[in-house]
Amino acid sequence: MFAGQDLNALLLSLKLAGLTTLILLLLGTPLAWWLARTRWRYKFFLEALVALPLVLPPTVLGFYLLVALGPNGPIGGFMEALGGHSLAFTFAGLVIGSVLYSLPFVIQPLQNAFHAVGARPMEVAATLGAGPVDRFFSVAVPLARPGFLTAAVLGFAHTLGEFGVVLMIGGNIPGRTQVISIAIYDHVEALEYGRAHWISGALLLFSFVLLLLVYGLNRRPPGGGA
Repeated sequence: MFAGQDLNALLLSLKLAGLTTLILLLLGTPLAWWLARTRWRYKFFLEALVALPLVLPPTVLGFYLLVALGPNGPIGGFMEALGGHSLAFTFAGLVIGSVLYSLPFVIQPLQNAFHAVGARPMEVAATLGAGPVDRFFSVAVPLARPGFLTAAVLGFAHTLGEFGVVLMIGGNIPGRTQVISIAIYDHVEALEYGRAHWISGALLLFSFVLLLLVYGLNRRPPGGGA
């Protein structure tokens, strides 16, 4: 069962995953829309930058974030100069790291969904007098709903399972930065395999249910076309 420190780690992980997913949907939607619609010849540079966490070792990203957000780094030093504290080993630092590491898991499904919408529905809406903002919210967003669902689930699940980035930037402070993946590692290191099995099994089931939700809701009805 989840109890005590494990429950705190789970709640912190859910809070981190939920907040990260919300931030990524708010910031990632306009970026994904722009990437899907722009004809800028050098957009592949930005696409490669967005996709970088897919191939970059998590500890590398976590290390550079630790340097940047620490007291001697540009961001952490600036925060301390303003009378605050560096963001390393804080929940805010975990959020920043999670947003960057989960970025492609939200941006790419949204970009693909906006690509699938195509130009025709937007052109039809324009001929009916809809402005750019109205066309986006009344046409593009409803048509791209499966992409939003996929992006939200993947972003949430990926953040929930993070280890390398959160360990590097947040450490392992119970109640503050210890997330559930680190709690599992602690149990394994202490040879507490029973508790590790219980938590890992619960997360395995939770992740499978999330994927069932995505595939089930995005499943096309028979005869619905390609």
